[in-house]
Amino acid sequence: MAAVTVAQTADRTHVREIEGLWKQAFRRLRKNKLAVISMWFILFLMLVAIFGPYLSPYSYSKQDYGLVTKPPSWAHPFGTDQLGRDILTRLVFGARVSLTVGFVVQLVILVIGVPLGAIAGYFGGAWDMIIMRVVDVLYALPNLLFVVVIMTFLRGQLALGQEQTGFLAALARFDAQTGGLIGVYIGLGLIGWLTVARIVRAGSMSLKEREFVEAARSAGAEDRRILLKHVLPNTLAPVVVASTLGIPGAILYEAGISFLGLGVIPPMPSWGLMIAEAIPNMRAYPYMLVFPAVTLSLTVLAFNFLGDGLRDAVDPWMKRG
Repeated sequence: MAAVTVAQTADRTHVREIEGLWKQAFRRLRKNKLAVISMWFILFLMLVAIFGPYLSPYSYSKQDYGLVTKPPSWAHPFGTDQLGRDILTRLVFGARVSLTVGFVVQLVILVIGVPLGAIAGYFGGAWDMIIMRVVDVLYALPNLLFVVVIMTFLRGQLALGQEQTGFLAALARFDAQTGGLIGVYIGLGLIGWLTVARIVRAGSMSLKEREFVEAARSAGAEDRRILLKHVLPNTLAPVVVASTLGIPGAILYEAGISFLGLGVIPPMPSWGLMIAEAIPNMRAYPYMLVFPAVTLSLTVLAFNFLGDGLRDAVDPWMKRG
């Protein structure tokens, strides 16, 4: 009974410490004006991506050859492209694509990296050796080259799947409906979980020797319960920061592979694809390149500033701030 009482007391104290950490982190984050401005910009961009396409009078794919390469005007604030499509409308749809890629890829990374990192750090032994050797091998591969190979392979398999039945055919149809984003999710997710796995592993190795974990173990708690209730909650802060900083990386990777022609499938717009399409006309019609490039840069900067603010906010050495 005494051991159970000690474990329950340790649980309650530990929960209060976690809640206090997040409250202090949020209070410090509000003092970082650049991070707060970035957060509001990201929220605004998300609202535009969700509701903007329903408010635009133009279609992102409809071509009007009577409006080819028109400069910015009241009717088309960002002008039109080489096929007569409204650039502002395509930027709004491109925001939906880029933000979806950023968040979904981070979700895939968390689903893969957090469990593997926790298992490697908490159980150690053969589990740790196998998982970390896989991480080391993947770290040794050039990221962009690996994504290109994965995307090329997936595109070929999904193209074959359209002529078949079963799971591959269903996946191919869903990929076509999303404009080719399934391959982007898989390709970026397979290279992005490595950092998260290492962060969670390092935290798990440290936390499994802490007093509250020893108290729970002495009370007869199973490893699964200890891992879920005591170890993983303490690794959330660095994982949240890593995910926030990983979103702009995913957006840039998607823009890069779309620039190479392996990302979204036209006419679905993507900021990287819009930049690639604008390069042949950049001297005669520079606005076609400037608007998607500036939008991409501002979005990446906003996520980086927010990630830096979160990193400072959850840093225990910043508590006096």
